[in-house]
Amino acid sequence: MTDLMNMIYGDHEVGDLLLPELDEEIDVGLSARVILFNDEEHTFDEVISQIMRATGCTPEHAEALTIEVHTRGKAMVYDGTMNACLKVSAILEEIALHTQIEF
Repeated sequence: MTDLMNMIYGDHEVGDLLLPELDEEIDVGLSARVILFNDEEHTFDEVISQIMRATGCTPEHAEALTIEVHTRGKAMVYDGTMNACLKVSAILEEIALHTQIEF
């Protein structure tokens, strides 16, 4: 080990350090929300289906959100922890829907 690594890690070998797995969920305590923006590329059915898949909501709720996105230009489609919002946003973006996470 170099002198710098000795100063940082002390007597521990670098390989002995326990680091979180990349897919491990770390709660940062932030509440957030996913905003979905309107576009002219997707059909209502595509958006409804993807909202249901991303959020687990009912078809009726997904349809109401889709109508709000269409008429107002955007809508909050999910609120929860930052980690949950990141997952929801990623699923919506799988079909190139445009999202933003606000906190």
